[in-house]
Amino acid sequence: MRYPLAASMLALALLAGCSSTPMTADQGASVEDRTASSAGTIPTVRPDQMQGAGLAALRDPNNILSKRAIMFDYDSFTIRGEFMPLVEAHGRFLAANPQMKMLIQGSADERGSREYNLALGQKRSDAVKKSLMLLGAKEGQIESVSLGEEKPQCTERNEACYAENRRGEMLYAGEF
Repeated sequence: MRYPLAASMLALALLAGCSSTPMTADQGASVEDRTASSAGTIPTVRPDQMQGAGLAALRDPNNILSKRAIMFDYDSFTIRGEFMPLVEAHGRFLAANPQMKMLIQGSADERGSREYNLALGQKRSDAVKKSLMLLGAKEGQIESVSLGEEKPQCTERNEACYAENRRGEMLYAGEF
């Protein structure tokens, strides 16, 4: 008889410990403001501005949108933190300009088999695409492809050169 009583007491204590109190409105976590006004001004390109000066932000060397390469670590398809502001700027730009199209070309250095490098390049371009989509771009705006080791930026055989070839490049319609 002693054990059933102890088991009942233990069950009662567990149930009491699982009770919760309802949250009030002032107890919730704060939400970060990510509206367009808090993110800075993102240029919007109207369809009638698709030529010439309308795309100036993409060509202005002083604008982050003119930068298109995302570099990756060896054997990795994780976007490094230093490139996140670049990805965020392009994601916001695509979200604000749904008529714009982008091609992402994933590349690898020459080390590894041809098949492995094609797969790694695809994973890199897909990682950039997923990040852009999380930032508001639509899937129909972005195409991701792999170049593998086929179009190197640098052809020397050293670590600095290999690092240049581990990249994802973002190209807008008219640039590819």
